[in-house]
Amino acid sequence: MAILKKEEAKALLQKVLAYSKADECEVALRGEEGGNIRYARNAVSTAGDIDNVTLSVTSSFGKRSGTATINEFDDAALERVVKRAEELARLAPENPEYMPLRGPADFKDAKTYVETTAAMTPDTRAEAVAQSIQVAKEASLEAAGFIENTTSFSAIMNSKGLFAYDRDTNVVFTITTRNNAGTGSGFAARGYNDISKLDTLAATKIAAAKASKSAGARAIEPGKYTVILEPVAATYMLENMFRGLDARNADEGRSFMSKPGGGNRIGEQLMDEKVTLYSDPFHPDLPANTWSRDGFPLEKTTWVDKGVVKNLTYSQYWAKNKGVQPVPQPSNIIMEGGTASLEDLIKSTEKGILISRLWYIRLVDAQTLLLTGLTRDGTFYIENGEIKYPVKNFRFNESPVIMLNNVEALGKTERSISIESYRSYLIPPMKIRDFTFTSLSDAI
Repeated sequence: MAILKKEEAKALLQKVLAYSKADECEVALRGEEGGNIRYARNAVSTAGDIDNVTLSVTSSFGKRSGTATINEFDDAALERVVKRAEELARLAPENPEYMPLRGPADFKDAKTYVETTAAMTPDTRAEAVAQSIQVAKEASLEAAGFIENTTSFSAIMNSKGLFAYDRDTNVVFTITTRNNAGTGSGFAARGYNDISKLDTLAATKIAAAKASKSAGARAIEPGKYTVILEPVAATYMLENMFRGLDARNADEGRSFMSKPGGGNRIGEQLMDEKVTLYSDPFHPDLPANTWSRDGFPLEKTTWVDKGVVKNLTYSQYWAKNKGVQPVPQPSNIIMEGGTASLEDLIKSTEKGILISRLWYIRLVDAQTLLLTGLTRDGTFYIENGEIKYPVKNFRFNESPVIMLNNVEALGKTERSISIESYRSYLIPPMKIRDFTFTSLSDAI
């Protein structure tokens, strides 16, 4: 039952709503199926399949709401979960920020479902992993990785007549390679809707090359350096900024988008003119959901245009409070890039550091979005346009907002995945001046 077609999901949600006696009721349905393989030290350690469907009912009486969830779908279970949500709603305190449910809306079909990805089998995953392990063995390295594919659907319906449905496919691959002495490490990660775009052999070769070249790292003094961030490293920094594109947090003085004295910074030049950020669920290289969880259609939205803040997200409640139209949370984020390759960025650098990946990132100051974290899996010193030698990892203290004010050049945008959130983005490699390293780390 894991993947219901649109009409099947609609029929089930209508049945559930028929049991409702609340003033308003919203029903959400989500299902997924797929499988995974995890491997370490060049051998498979675990493998499994998933198959799950969950139904959530939110009932409201006035401004009191209650939610109940179930994964049984006989008539008695459906009636029971609705009654439970209503019982909880009657017990709940009033929500002063409660907003009425939205009525019918038209949603464009998403381009997130790929039949060949949905058809993946355990053999498909095993073959992909075998190619990865073979690369590691031939390079006398040890590999640890994970591959997972999912096919999922989601649907919502409410008592006001709104109905939305979407289905998608996704495959994620991560690989870490290390030498036997434990002195070199490399990493690669890929995430796609379309399995035909995933090349575990090529990704593992990149990780293997990083591991081999990062052995024998030298210690150099911390300080401010010109850095080249590969897309994975840039994604880890920027993802923390993307979460802050919220009007309420800004208006209430709780984010880097807060204006001194009150309000937010829409309309202000906060970043270099090379920086443009937008969302587009219909982008062919990063298709995404076309509707938000609270029932708003998602269209192309520009957040930062040539360094100027153009939009922030507004919930229904906060939009009403401020007298503006709601701006829903985006389903993807894209950063425009340039035409240079990563190699071109390296060649243009007189002295600098190439950063393959960042990790263990923590927020230091919400007002400036100052972050601290560590480099890992291949950090290299650049001189006269060439990679000269590997260097020991650094701890950094840097704000992505300041970082995007110090952009010297952007490369070609490419799809990159954050292992922290398992979300994919389109992010270019970037050359940044005055990136702050505060100390060395002996970890690889």
